Amino acid sequence: MKQDTDSYKIPSEINTILIIDDDEFNRAILNNLFSGSYAIMEAENGKEGLEAVFQNRHRLCAILLDVVMPEMSGLEVLRRLKEADILERIPVFLITSEVGTAIRQGYDLGAMDVISKPIVPYLVLRRVNSVIELFQVRRKLEHRVEDQEAELLEKTRQILELNQGMIESLSAAIEFRNEESGGHVRRIHDITALLLSETDFCPGLTDEEIENIALASIMHDVGKIAIPDSILGKPGKLTPEEFEIMKTHTIRGGELLEHITQLQHHGAYQYAYDIARHHHERWDGNGYPDRLKGDEISPWAQVVSIADVYDALSCKRIYKDAFPRETVLEMIRTGQCGTFNPRLLDCFFRVEPKLAALYEKLKDEQ
Repeated sequence: MKQDTDSYKIPSEINTILIIDDDEFNRAILNNLFSGSYAIMEAENGKEGLEAVFQNRHRLCAILLDVVMPEMSGLEVLRRLKEADILERIPVFLITSEVGTAIRQGYDLGAMDVISKPIVPYLVLRRVNSVIELFQVRRKLEHRVEDQEAELLEKTRQILELNQGMIESLSAAIEFRNEESGGHVRRIHDITALLLSETDFCPGLTDEEIENIALASIMHDVGKIAIPDSILGKPGKLTPEEFEIMKTHTIRGGELLEHITQLQHHGAYQYAYDIARHHHERWDGNGYPDRLKGDEISPWAQVVSIADVYDALSCKRIYKDAFPRETVLEMIRTGQCGTFNPRLLDCFFRVEPKLAALYEKLKDEQ
């Protein structure tokens, strides 16, 4: 028999019709009807048919299912397929001579169509082919949507990388202006991430939140762009008047970040403003600019604060040489650079050995 199926071309990997029917004669009729256009699988009872579906679900484009069968009825097979969410991907056609209740139950369970016996070949062929074609078009549209979503995600990733690159470049530029190499901001990033991820100082943060806080940390000194070169690059000790001007970099940093509209959509922004303004606050209230005290200072601003002090003491600056590690730790422990949260100090000293090797290498290079 020549089937009118030339227009129904489907992907070779999804080209199989499963016929589940205990009547060999009915299976032969359906096999002959569709074998010119599809690969055919057969099962002679409901249990065998259900196993065949689960084993070959990615190959099947349609299931032709008899209702009355031994082992397991067609309606029970249909119920199991619905529970497995297979009916969303593979259309099922009930083939039955029954009327009334069986047909209604079949539709309620999710059958795509009900084909009555005796079979009228041309009508069955057209109805099955039309539904298969519909499912294939839907599948193609889903793939297209998935591809478009993947493209959008990739573009979003590229934009985020660009934004992060701009943030890092801006922060590094401030360090270069301050006659630093730009390594300071990278080290602050790493210390911040280490303290947040490997201690319990700020429990409950997700990996994404830690990543955003670490990124925000590199913008802590962005306000120094507003500080005059004569003060920023002064090799000696600042006068009280100059120090007051230097302290304003915290306020200027927050103001600058508030005016970068694009940054406000980035997950790091909510942390960046707070860190830029408050990374010089101290636990005893003797910091600046707002003289916050204790837990009034956010945990991330506290972490960046101690990271900033540790790096400043450990590295050579225009106005000083690097201090030995023992001196750095003693100065932090005794509060010579400001008082820190005692719990933060405990966390810091637990992870500090992991930082020591990095700074020893840095001193060798200097």
